[in-house]
Amino acid sequence: MNQLAIFLADGFEEIEGLTVVDLCRRAGLEITMVSIGETVTVKGSHGIVVTADQTLSDTDFASMEMLILPGGKAGTVNLENCVPLMEQIDAFYRSGKYVAAICAAPSILAHRGILKGRRACCYPTFESHLAAGGADVAREAAVISDHVITGRGMGCSIPFGLAIIAACCGQEKADAIAEQIVYGG
Repeated sequence: MNQLAIFLADGFEEIEGLTVVDLCRRAGLEITMVSIGETVTVKGSHGIVVTADQTLSDTDFASMEMLILPGGKAGTVNLENCVPLMEQIDAFYRSGKYVAAICAAPSILAHRGILKGRRACCYPTFESHLAAGGADVAREAAVISDHVITGRGMGCSIPFGLAIIAACCGQEKADAIAEQIVYGG
């Protein structure tokens, strides 16, 4: 798997977005930070301004193999309100390509019917969205269910990123990256 894209909306949780990018790049994966706005500048939920690699309108979805949604309450609302992105999430899921979301963002997948019958996790206050969407709610740091990956919250950003690496490169590579960053002591 070569091309991944992570989508940044104003109000995104900075740690969830940037940890995934950092870990994937350490693993040698090509991950593109995509602003869903009109400019590449995105302001996170804690006021940290990030410069994305490109905007949504510049994204070649045909070359992408995984779409990733970081959380953050406002960021999640903004992602879900982005119709062109939601159309791509649906198309990726239907075609068997990977979709991933962490914290509040798995609620988007639940609302779209993607989590029905799947084990999935999210931020605790959003678990009702997953349950309403037919998910088997797990209270694990990250869950891989076929071609859907979910993460629980900001404190689970590393396990979520490692799950993405495991899905793309195998568990051995994910374990090597975990060791490289001294994850878990």
